[in-house]
Amino acid sequence: MSVSGVPSQVVHIVDDDVDIRDALALLMRSAGLSAATFPSARDFLVRVTPRHSGCVVLDIRMPGMSGVELQAEMRKRRIELPIIFLTGHGDVALAVEAMKAGAADFIQKPLEEHRLVATVKNALERDASRQRADGRADEQPDDRLASLSRREQEVLQEMLRGRQSREIAETLNISIKTVEFHRANIREKLGAANMADLFRLVFQQDPAAKPD
Repeated sequence: MSVSGVPSQVVHIVDDDVDIRDALALLMRSAGLSAATFPSARDFLVRVTPRHSGCVVLDIRMPGMSGVELQAEMRKRRIELPIIFLTGHGDVALAVEAMKAGAADFIQKPLEEHRLVATVKNALERDASRQRADGRADEQPDDRLASLSRREQEVLQEMLRGRQSREIAETLNISIKTVEFHRANIREKLGAANMADLFRLVFQQDPAAKPD
């Protein structure tokens, strides 16, 4: 399936209980989501790589490699799928530690189906956002700059001169609201969180570049 423009997102269900695996897979598919099941952490690691997208619904206690151990191994292998842990009543402290280590969420058994589906969808969107950000990072600076419209390029030049929105609006004879709209688009297209990012991006393309 595709979530927010990211293809082939899959809910990876890892649980040693076959009945739970099958029930969760059915639940995900009934919600319109793709699902794959794994009877163990080892089986998951054999079949899933950093190139996969989606999220992981993971039992925190399993024979062999536990859910927490799988989380650590995923981090070593740079498998960045968000993890939702399934926990029993006595596992809350363990789940909190897993959250501190980067888990997306944990849900206690017995499961509330609507909450689990909502949590999974949030995790899928989180993964989609990560992949979009990774895609922007992989683009060359000149490609990203070329994606700007003529007006956005004009606004960017004024921003690099250190001018505020009101000054840019007066210079370009447009409204402050329009300037703010273009500034937001520029940051989104260039993947820049602040002015320092913008300067780095422009000077990375052309180290000699200076605003007039």
